[in-house]
Amino acid sequence: MTPTTPLAEGEVVLHSFHPDRATYWRDHAWLAAAAMAIGMAILWVMGNPHVWTGAVGGLAAVAVRAFYVASDEMQARWDLTDRRLLGPQTRAVLLTDIARVRTLGSAVQIVTRSGDKHLLKYQPDRDATRQRIQTAMTGARP
Repeated sequence: MTPTTPLAEGEVVLHSFHPDRATYWRDHAWLAAAAMAIGMAILWVMGNPHVWTGAVGGLAAVAVRAFYVASDEMQARWDLTDRRLLGPQTRAVLLTDIARVRTLGSAVQIVTRSGDKHLLKYQPDRDATRQRIQTAMTGARP
């Protein structure tokens, strides 16, 4: 889950973005709370007398997912160079090809001019991550 794309000659890594464990668990706690509420609401609308089971189901679903994917998500790394943003495995985006950089929860979304989308998930300070990328974009070399 780290960049495997080789650096070009003269290309320099400016910063590496790593996911934050506390942010990961906080996001999943909010997701679990929402799933619990939605599960209970659905059962209530259906007239089920055991509305509380919706909370149990919502919590269980999110908890299983959270524990199952945590090890992979915590290993993901993105490298910002003076020319590109290099993601896990062979993902590579030229800074000059980035059309938009926006935030979604604790993630930063990169949208390319061709419409490709990439997420830098579970950033401890999403606004700082976005700002670093935007700053690098203004000084990017082709």
